[in-house]
Amino acid sequence: MGTGIVSVALALDGEKTLSRTLFALAAAGWLISAAAALGRARVPASLTGVAGTAVLGARAALLGWGRVATVALALAVAMWLVLVPGLVRTPRERAVGTSFLVVVATESIAVLAALVSQVEDARWLATAAVAPLVLGLAVYPLVARRFDLREIAFGHGDQWVAGGALAIAALACAEVGAAATGALHTTLDHAALVVWLLAIGWLPVLVAGELRGPRRGFDLRRWATVFPVGMYAACSFLVAHVDAVGSIATFARVWAWVGLAVWLLAFAGAARRGMHLAAHYDPRR
Repeated sequence: MGTGIVSVALALDGEKTLSRTLFALAAAGWLISAAAALGRARVPASLTGVAGTAVLGARAALLGWGRVATVALALAVAMWLVLVPGLVRTPRERAVGTSFLVVVATESIAVLAALVSQVEDARWLATAAVAPLVLGLAVYPLVARRFDLREIAFGHGDQWVAGGALAIAALACAEVGAAATGALHTTLDHAALVVWLLAIGWLPVLVAGELRGPRRGFDLRRWATVFPVGMYAACSFLVAHVDAVGSIATFARVWAWVGLAVWLLAFAGAARRGMHLAAHYDPRR
């Protein structure tokens, strides 16, 4: 999921080689994450399979691979329908960063539906994409009111999804708006900027939380940081385009490289951990 969105951000910045390299890596890891998602269907983290599938589909759409994007959309919707009902039936009093993945997964379907509607000239999908877009925005405050603010200072990486969920909602507004016409197009263009501003409001809070309590060592939840950071860049490119705000475009270009840097740190940490586990593996256990 994180690798895929950084690939998208770099593509929007015109970095084709880097973007396609990350796209290949994301595609290679897709089967593992999707299978793992279905195997833990009653936890919010399972929704990474939905969002990851949709992000890969979005990158395929940007490459003009309409049929691949359409298949990814069908898979993402099917996984969403399988996973979300089980999560709704499992009450949780306290929300953490991964709890916002229900918003991310829902908005990712809206984004991909809008892209497919343009690539495949299926305009009805742009209208259909409004449903997951609105649903994701409606669910966000329900999760946010249960979010434990201590996660900002002591979370292990997934706290960033609190901001990333709004960032992908801004991207969804921009993409669905671009695919729509008339009053819906105008309304969603304005909504994209408003939601983007709300997402940006999280950024100094999340950065301050990292500075207040530096996390030592590597935690796999750091991959949950990669996606929001990359999403901030991706959504900013689109919002800057639809609202013609040059400063947002500048932020997007800078933040795309921040996303790549965070990806490299997470990749290095995961590689070190893998080598450590391999060195201490005892086949007799």
